[in-house]
Amino acid sequence: MFFRRPRDWELKESQITPEKTYLNRRQILAAAGIGVGSIGASQLLPKMGHAQESDPSATLYPVANNPSFTAGEGRTMTPEDISTTYTNYYEFGSSKNIWRKAQNLPIRPWTLVLDGMVEQEQTLDIDALLAEAPLEERIYRHRCVEAWSMVVPWSGFPLAWLVNKARPLSSAKYLRIETFENKKVATGQKQTWYPWPYVEGVTIEEAANDLPFVVTGMYGKPLPKQNGAPLRLALPWKYGFKSIKGIVRISFTDQKPVSFWEEINASEYGFWANVNPEIPHKRWSQATERDIGTDKRIPTQIFNGYGEQVAHLYKDIKGSRLWS
Repeated sequence: MFFRRPRDWELKESQITPEKTYLNRRQILAAAGIGVGSIGASQLLPKMGHAQESDPSATLYPVANNPSFTAGEGRTMTPEDISTTYTNYYEFGSSKNIWRKAQNLPIRPWTLVLDGMVEQEQTLDIDALLAEAPLEERIYRHRCVEAWSMVVPWSGFPLAWLVNKARPLSSAKYLRIETFENKKVATGQKQTWYPWPYVEGVTIEEAANDLPFVVTGMYGKPLPKQNGAPLRLALPWKYGFKSIKGIVRISFTDQKPVSFWEEINASEYGFWANVNPEIPHKRWSQATERDIGTDKRIPTQIFNGYGEQVAHLYKDIKGSRLWS
């Protein structure tokens, strides 16, 4: 007889809210004019522009939940009003409270360029892409390098699907991912000491893994602007600065990209940025993290608890700063 061994980050089946119950609750609350997270969220979300009727992708959500991706033992979903108002987005400033400023960012029209070492360069319209993509919901833990964390129900599609669509050449080894530039509304981009635009990168092997997720929504709605609309990345085993927001270009290359924070301070922020509680940041410990939903300090897990899925990607890499 075959027995499936639960992954170390999975909830027991009895702990998972059935999808039907989850969706019914959302519909009941929406009909009553109450936000999913709380009454406080219902008061905040209209101001934040979350799930505005004018968003042409609003009818695509909610999408079906993929039960293979859950919060993990002992973790609970972060309330929507917290995870949508406590966020880093340096394009709009260094404060956590930048969600108001982010509302000025126009997200239509929006295109995604796939170029570099590919069979043919492509420019994809966001709404055509969303109509084609295999959208699903995944619940991921998100661990910031600043030692705080949250648990979010992201909607989107696997990065591996987009890589296949791009048809990279066999010589491509990396994805160089780039965010938008719009200094008129993203006033943080006027700060010339930062190397705009924001750039991140992953290896082709990382991109082909099942975990990397192109995010287009959260909490069963289109992605809010302050959380990276209309396209961001979720790399749950890496520190959060790797999960780039506002993506406009993915270039396939044989040269390892220099990421935004690596260029600013390579001694503290490296290319890999895999979560490891035993390797401290130069200015603070990474052994624990603050769950922003409960305000409790909890132990940090290596690879943020996703080691079963990704540890094999790094077994042959020697002498690299996998944990910076």
